[in-house]
Amino acid sequence: MQLSDVPDLAHTRPRPMHWLATATAMAGVVAVAGLLQPGPATASQDSSAPRATGASLPAPDPAGVTFPLECAGAGTVVTEKASGDLDGDGSPETVAAVRCVAGSGTPPSGLYVLTRAGKDTTRSRIVATLLDPKEKQSLSPGLAVRDGAVTATLLGYSGPDVPRCCPDEKQQITWQWKNGAFVRGTGPGSQSI
Repeated sequence: MQLSDVPDLAHTRPRPMHWLATATAMAGVVAVAGLLQPGPATASQDSSAPRATGASLPAPDPAGVTFPLECAGAGTVVTEKASGDLDGDGSPETVAAVRCVAGSGTPPSGLYVLTRAGKDTTRSRIVATLLDPKEKQSLSPGLAVRDGAVTATLLGYSGPDVPRCCPDEKQQITWQWKNGAFVRGTGPGSQSI
């Protein structure tokens, strides 16, 4: 065995005191990191200046969302969906048209805006109702999100004697995010059918 010419260094043989000092230092680093967290996020965004993000996350998926429809046990169906950045935060939202499953007639539709549930990118949650099923209107195919606006064609009834199978009013509607809320407007395609 050959002996080393270098003197024996204290740090080459760790003792319990060294481990205790290392653990104390690491606990201090973790405590300081916990104090230096960013402030809470806010939902209000300036929609006039969309922000770009480095990585585009997928649009929220309506599968697995419990929609607030009263279907008497018949279940719900998503008839259409469209995605896009509605509030200018750089992340896409999904607009879902949903109605009760029905064997006949034209059940009223609900139109809901979905976003991701917090940091979990696999779950979605409802953040706004654009069309409440209590309004007794249905949606014609063609739901779209373009330039931060939702466009849809609503079908309704001029009176209570009109059969629920055959809507006789048609209205082109838009919704735009302004000042922290969705503002509803009518398009040029409003008419009686």
